[in-house]
Amino acid sequence: MKLIVVSAGLGSPSSTRLLADRLTAATLRHTDAEPEVIELRELATEIAQHLVTGFPPARLATALDAVAAADALIAVTPVFAASYSGLFKSFFDLLHKDALTGTPVLVAATGGTPRHSLVTEHALRPLFTHLRALVLPTAVYAASQDWGQEGLAQRIARAGAELARFLTPTPHTLRAATPDTTDTAPDAAADAARSAPAQGAPAVDVAVDAAVDVDTAAAIAPRSPTGAITSVDPADGFQGVPFAERLAALGAR
Repeated sequence: MKLIVVSAGLGSPSSTRLLADRLTAATLRHTDAEPEVIELRELATEIAQHLVTGFPPARLATALDAVAAADALIAVTPVFAASYSGLFKSFFDLLHKDALTGTPVLVAATGGTPRHSLVTEHALRPLFTHLRALVLPTAVYAASQDWGQEGLAQRIARAGAELARFLTPTPHTLRAATPDTTDTAPDAAADAARSAPAQGAPAVDVAVDAAVDVDTAAAIAPRSPTGAITSVDPADGFQGVPFAERLAALGAR
């Protein structure tokens, strides 16, 4: 399973990359997926070239292909002007519109103040929902004062565990992915045997069936003014039954 991590931090070292690394570590504690980190700051020139020429340089094309082929994605951006960075948005603008369809995505952001903590909800989540990705319930925002705090560590651990569930095959998914190569002939034979009347079946079952047939014939047969059956067309598959026999059959039930 391939886990792609996209970090849009501009500095080196970067708090955005630090958050991306911690989220990756939290995810890998629950799965043995293969991680790959894409640093957008190293692709900034290629991203700009692609935006104005329409043709991605080789290194950028490799990064876009890796994201499109990912089994899961971690996307982390710094906050600029209360939203994701322009570099972050430009990279995902270059993806094919169907590249992330159905891909689980863990979104996260870093900022200098807690006042931007809702950027994950009003900016990042709508972006990846538009790309038809599966955005995880837990998004992580880290302000400058959050580092070293227990609350941030708990959010990171919860988000990593959520993402790991998509990277760990369960017995149910393994069964669904494994084609059924067993011979279906025995099952068909068993079904036929169950539907066929058993040899030497109890007489009471036959009697009940006969009574049902009698009732059906009586219900549709023409009657005389006294209520007795007068005749039944053999073409309808029924035979006339005298009234006394009909009463006897009803009594047998």
